[in-house]
Amino acid sequence: MAENGEFSFTSRANKTGRDGLAKIQTNKKEAVVCHDDSAPPVKAQTIDELHSLQKKRSTPNTPIKSTLADGSFTSISEEERQKQQLQSISASLASLARETGPKVVKGDPEARKVESQKLTHTQYTPTILNISDSALKFTHVLYDLSPAELYEQAIKYEKGSFITATGALATLSGAKTGRSPRDKRVVKDETTENELWWGKGSPNIEMDEQTFLVNRERAVDYLNSLDKVFVNDQFLNWDPEHRIKVRIVSARAYHSLFMHNMCIRPTPEELEDFGTPDFTIYNAGLFPCNRYTHYMTSSTSIDINLARKEMVILGTQYAGEMKKGLFSLMHYLMPKRQILSLHSGCNMGKDGDVALFFGLSGTGKTTLSTDHNRYLIGDDEHCWSENGVSNIEGGCYAKCIDLSREKEPDIWNAIKFGTVLENVVFDEHTRQVDYSDKSVTENTRAAYPIEYIPNAKIPCVGPHPKNVILLACDAFGVLPPVSKLSLAQTMYHFISGYTALVAGTEDGVKEPQATFSACFGAAFIMLHPTKYAAMLAERMQKHGATGWLVNTGWSGGRYESGSRIKLAYTRRIIDAIHSGTLLEANYTTTEVFGLDIPTGIEGVPSEILDPENTWSDKNAYKETLLKLGGLFKKNFEGFMSHKIGEDNKLTEEILAAGPVF
Repeated sequence: MAENGEFSFTSRANKTGRDGLAKIQTNKKEAVVCHDDSAPPVKAQTIDELHSLQKKRSTPNTPIKSTLADGSFTSISEEERQKQQLQSISASLASLARETGPKVVKGDPEARKVESQKLTHTQYTPTILNISDSALKFTHVLYDLSPAELYEQAIKYEKGSFITATGALATLSGAKTGRSPRDKRVVKDETTENELWWGKGSPNIEMDEQTFLVNRERAVDYLNSLDKVFVNDQFLNWDPEHRIKVRIVSARAYHSLFMHNMCIRPTPEELEDFGTPDFTIYNAGLFPCNRYTHYMTSSTSIDINLARKEMVILGTQYAGEMKKGLFSLMHYLMPKRQILSLHSGCNMGKDGDVALFFGLSGTGKTTLSTDHNRYLIGDDEHCWSENGVSNIEGGCYAKCIDLSREKEPDIWNAIKFGTVLENVVFDEHTRQVDYSDKSVTENTRAAYPIEYIPNAKIPCVGPHPKNVILLACDAFGVLPPVSKLSLAQTMYHFISGYTALVAGTEDGVKEPQATFSACFGAAFIMLHPTKYAAMLAERMQKHGATGWLVNTGWSGGRYESGSRIKLAYTRRIIDAIHSGTLLEANYTTTEVFGLDIPTGIEGVPSEILDPENTWSDKNAYKETLLKLGGLFKKNFEGFMSHKIGEDNKLTEEILAAGPVF
């Protein structure tokens, strides 16, 4: 008889059960409690208590300390540290009218209901000067949540949030699917009136201090009326000497996760010593501004107050407003420290040679700065200081329209758990994203940490640049595929920020449309473009960097009559710039623009290097060349009155570097 623990199978000869099967014979032993298995039972007495055991509390890795008046440190308790943190957050949310912040408590209000009988929550109650309804309630603070926690919040509470097939979080940004530049305002006071760029061509639209305070109060009151707010404390700029501390207060998990990805993420130890932020964003984008308020032209307003070091967002949920608002801030703060802020891509070779890539949409900036043979320092925002270059951000914000694994494998593979996907369309069953679908918007985006790019250089810093590459997609077809620029020419084309778009006309004929964006990012700069150009020239001259103008547009004719320069040729050109071989080439000079063009590059047909050779109609070429030169001159008229350099000599050199008829 085969034994099996406390029971055995009897032989068929002795007893049989139903259908002739052997009966199980139980061996009787002393009475014992029968368990489902041999593991000890759980310690919980209720299902809620069991759930509370599932998550353990995070604890700091370093001793908790506080700075005394004499500069020395003393240890403080975890509870005291938490209260100090909440006191700082309450101060950020303070109403200017009531002169006090709200009562704040850490944690999710839903979780607190379940755990209130067992766990104590750190809270902070300020001294209430003026009693109001909002002063009687607690505002729950969800502080520095992890991506997993933010996923849970978004999926549970925010309609339109889903997990895609690759693990990314798909979200909707509401009615606004892009930035609202006409609704962006900057406070004009005694300081900024003289420092900032105002007037024609400037992105800075003024508002007064009082109107800003009205909008700030509206945003803060809205955030304080909510059961919970999300708070991120993060950094800008990978250069530790010039790092900026930012606090983002928002109402949506989507916004919190977006900024978690896009800003630099502090370590737990850095968060303990974070202290008072250098700049605060109040994102109340779910709530509109009052259109009857002075300076308001719609229900949307994005307001920056440089004196108060604050930004208020009302009437738009588009997350890109936060990213670019902080970029505008860096365009103001960094030059005051003699650091050049740049709207550019940046990569570095294995020998430490750094290249900067400037270019407007459609010029190939992202494609050309992403090179598997080079390290990626960043794709969009950088600083150039006495220490070298550094990325401002901690993530990438990539366009997704028509994205494919073949064309952009790095971006494709980065769309995984932790990534935010904005306004994409996906299959309702499989959750597979259709990147070609423009049903919501053409401006679909992915925001992910830069660590998701395999060849990203961490930390995102590098030595002084060796090459400065200005990209233009010239749909007129008259700019050469590559030109070596003098310092004055580099400044001229940097200030111009040229590319050409193709737009449909009423009669159906498509004509190239010249587009100029000063410093290749006019929407975000705060000072006059010539100030950034002068700083760029000074650094290039000091560190021996070379300027290049690369045309990724048309050759052999304008759009429709010519052909787009092959990407393979452009990559060969960029490779020759990186390797230094292009510096050793022989050069000739073109008419009108006076550009130095090489006579030969390995892997590139020599006949396309001079655009005139590729046009069959030479008269049409010269006519188009003169037309484009005229557009450059007309655009530059707005910058001619600004003095650059002590004796204005630099201004004259820059003007002379433009088209000559």
